[in-house]
Amino acid sequence: MNNDINFSLTRSSFRYQSVYDKGKPIHNPTDSFSLKHPSMDLGRRAKIFSPFDALRGFNGELYKTEMDVINDFSNNGYEPIEEFP
Repeated sequence: MNNDINFSLTRSSFRYQSVYDKGKPIHNPTDSFSLKHPSMDLGRRAKIFSPFDALRGFNGELYKTEMDVINDFSNNGYEPIEEFP
């Protein structure tokens, strides 16, 4: 494994070096920015990043197919096998 790769950024190769050098801004709870843009409570923030149903109806189709397979096997005299005896 070669660890000789240099990831340093110089002013000539990185257009926004001066902005990067300033770092993350720190705001007081009473400054004008924080009053205009209050921080979001964790409950609302969690909703933004919660998973969503990207394939609408996919889970329903999976459930329907699973029930069809179970019904087909049970109608033919098969007994379900316990996965964890």
